[in-house]
Amino acid sequence: MELRSERTYRIDRPPEHVWAAIGRVDAFQDWWPWLRHFDAEGLIVGDRWRCTIRPPLPYVLRLTIQIEEAAAPSRIEATVSGDISGHASVHLEPDGSGSAIRLTSRLAPARQPLRTIAMLTPWLARFGHDWVLDTGFEQFSARAG
Repeated sequence: MELRSERTYRIDRPPEHVWAAIGRVDAFQDWWPWLRHFDAEGLIVGDRWRCTIRPPLPYVLRLTIQIEEAAAPSRIEATVSGDISGHASVHLEPDGSGSAIRLTSRLAPARQPLRTIAMLTPWLARFGHDWVLDTGFEQFSARAG
């Protein structure tokens, strides 16, 4: 099962401000209480962000996010590995006085227990994925200012 997402969020801050906030990796655990562990140097090409995510579901996800491209202030490309594998990208564009943040991802469970959960209850996997994205944006928007 592959989860594909394409979402556009709007925020009342210019792309340069949003980019600077995304680069504040030391603040991520304060912004996102469901991010149980996070280790990263920064928004740097080649950096590996190691994280543990606890969505409101009966499992924990351990991921490594490899930053493949970081073109300030407009684009991030990343490869995801660990319990989930795939690709994700973030594109920032001016939108009036603020920004449009377009998140695109193609992710799939990489470990057998998660594959089984996704196969038996695909709605549960989609709920967890959507919850992390939507809740994560709301929390980012409230704290990144």
